[in-house]
Amino acid sequence: MNASLTWAQPQLAAQVLRRRGDGRSEVALRLSRLRDARHTLLLEQRISALPGVRRVSIDVAARRARVVWDARVTSLPALLDAFASGQCSAQPLRHDAIEDARALEMHAALKRLLVAGMCAMQVMTYAFVMYIGAVDFVDSSTRGLFRWLSLLTTAPIVFYSAQPFFRGALAGLRERRLGLDLPVALAVALIFAASSWATLTGHGEIYFDSVSMFVFLLLGGRYLALRSGHRSGALGDAVMDATPLLAQRLRGDGATDTVAAIELVAGDRVQIAEGDTIPADGRLESASVQVDEALLSGESRPMLRRTGEALLAGSVLLSGPAQMRVEQAGEHTASARLGQLASRVRQSRKHSSSADARAVSRFVSVVLLLTVLTAAGWLLTDPPRAFSAAIAVLVVACPCAFALTTPATLTRALGTLARRGVLVTNTAALAALAGVTSVWFDKTGTLTTPILAPDRMDLQRAVDPAQAWRRAAALAQRSSHPLARALVAAARNRGDAPAPPADEVQVIAGGGIQGSVDGCALRLGNARFALRQDRASGAANLDGALMLADDAGPIAVFHVDEQPRADAASTIRALQEAGIECSIASGDSAARVEALARRLHISNWHAAQTPAAKLALLQECSARGASTLAIGDGTNDAALLAGADVSAAPASGTALAQAHADLLLLDGRLDGLLHARQVALQVRDISAQSRRWALGYNLCAVPFAAVGLVPPWLAAIGMSLSSLGVVLNALRVGRNVDVVPAARAHAAALPT
Repeated sequence: MNASLTWAQPQLAAQVLRRRGDGRSEVALRLSRLRDARHTLLLEQRISALPGVRRVSIDVAARRARVVWDARVTSLPALLDAFASGQCSAQPLRHDAIEDARALEMHAALKRLLVAGMCAMQVMTYAFVMYIGAVDFVDSSTRGLFRWLSLLTTAPIVFYSAQPFFRGALAGLRERRLGLDLPVALAVALIFAASSWATLTGHGEIYFDSVSMFVFLLLGGRYLALRSGHRSGALGDAVMDATPLLAQRLRGDGATDTVAAIELVAGDRVQIAEGDTIPADGRLESASVQVDEALLSGESRPMLRRTGEALLAGSVLLSGPAQMRVEQAGEHTASARLGQLASRVRQSRKHSSSADARAVSRFVSVVLLLTVLTAAGWLLTDPPRAFSAAIAVLVVACPCAFALTTPATLTRALGTLARRGVLVTNTAALAALAGVTSVWFDKTGTLTTPILAPDRMDLQRAVDPAQAWRRAAALAQRSSHPLARALVAAARNRGDAPAPPADEVQVIAGGGIQGSVDGCALRLGNARFALRQDRASGAANLDGALMLADDAGPIAVFHVDEQPRADAASTIRALQEAGIECSIASGDSAARVEALARRLHISNWHAAQTPAAKLALLQECSARGASTLAIGDGTNDAALLAGADVSAAPASGTALAQAHADLLLLDGRLDGLLHARQVALQVRDISAQSRRWALGYNLCAVPFAAVGLVPPWLAAIGMSLSSLGVVLNALRVGRNVDVVPAARAHAAALPT
């Protein structure tokens, strides 16, 4: 069946269509990659030409489209076919994705900016006519006409475009804090009120041109910052939209059923056509294929996946068809977890901005004090000049540039790191990352990749080897720990029958997995866990192995080998050359940890560590004054990650590890830490530089404004130029970050 025809089913269409009050339908679509701006324009024109289509909007960054049309004239399958014929396949999203708060926010900000821009141009025209003397200023009636025209044209700017400043100022006063909006609102209100009074009475100066320019330039800067932030947040939208709603599930007779992807469960086999999006996390069972994982890992090149290797939901199958056995589906897939983590990014940015608000509040207090002192000084010496001088100080010293420093640099940093495969889930961590002096690594799955050969199993009692493998795999496939994944892969490579389902499964941090398989209570993990504490005294020789046991004792021992990650040595070398101490805290045996530490030139290592012991080591290091970074991928690393000043986890790590990570390495490469650190250093240096610029500008400009040498219109231009300078300076974040190629170059010189 044609995939688009599937959406003709009413029960499926009801999940994605929203009925509007005017009788039309609205749908949100996830798009495949658009080639360029011309492709986007042609696609919009193609869809707009369909009968019944009312509106089409495409967000390239988020890979989303929204279409409003009459579904009675053009069906949903026909709409999807039109996208496909435009060389851009489209996947319907659930209808709760249609309400895009960011789109509404952008639309409202753009409307306010356009109104302010059009009115400001007209007000400047009136002011220009009066400034050059084209109007006879002796003619009071003509002068009054231009004043009234300026008043009427400025009113929409003050009462509509500038409303966000007034609302923000009132909100700040209710919360008893001095925010950025307060001096802006005061300046706008005072200038407009004084100019309106001068217009009504026919006496005094008017500053409608100043207030119009002031509001327009501020709204322009805020719109650009908002747009930049939304583009950075579009990564989270694209990831959350990645998993398709439909999947082709294979039946026992080889036929396929079209089912909702959320209905898939572990053990299901699915068929994926070439060009389709992978609907769940699983293992490839058919021949080798190429996949596009750019959305998840940031790697633009096609990736080769061989039989038995992992396939991630949201990846695109470039060569196919392929068959896959499902391991994780629905909200448990990697793409779903990334989407959840992306929402944490937006929350953390709010928290970090609240921390920065204290500095802005102090700055605003100084600005208001200077304004009052300036007005008081002129009232004592030359009262007619008091108002214009006070307004000039209020505008020229507006802390816009000072307040823009942190959000501008953070927005640029988040986008830069996302393109390099590093998702920052806590923006406050970037400041701490720049000052890190000690890095703590977990070993298994972080510094090393486990390998388990199908013939590396020793039976401890007379049982069927195939049964032991199947039962161990049944427990292991319920865990995302690297050792468990290695065991599942080895069991699959044996070619035995699929693992039976496991019931009552529990994953014990630092121990292993326990559950019931075929009615038998089993434990899989290290010897101490598998044999229980009271039976583990004679099991020291089993360190570095996985044991399968029941209440009667051990059943089988699976010997695990491992190899360092390809970029582990080069990353550690680069960190050490930067003066950062590298340490290993592992639950593995001393012999294995020592061998790896020697190979990676790490002198500080600790073996046989429980989660609590790892945390104690970290806390001891912090007590000595070190700023710590922890990297781990397992559930047993959660305490270590939570206790560090900064934490990181690979995208392949467990959900609990990712939940405690400030940085997520989407492509699993450790050298992403080097990128993140270099960007964090740039954020720190450029933010400090921008703040110095803002303070220097105020120190130079405020005295001139206070003595009456800066008119309000010139103050507005100076304030805007200082804010623009901060934004442009923030664009330097991410440039000349080339530490990873340099770090990789070290790898060739390292001993193997």
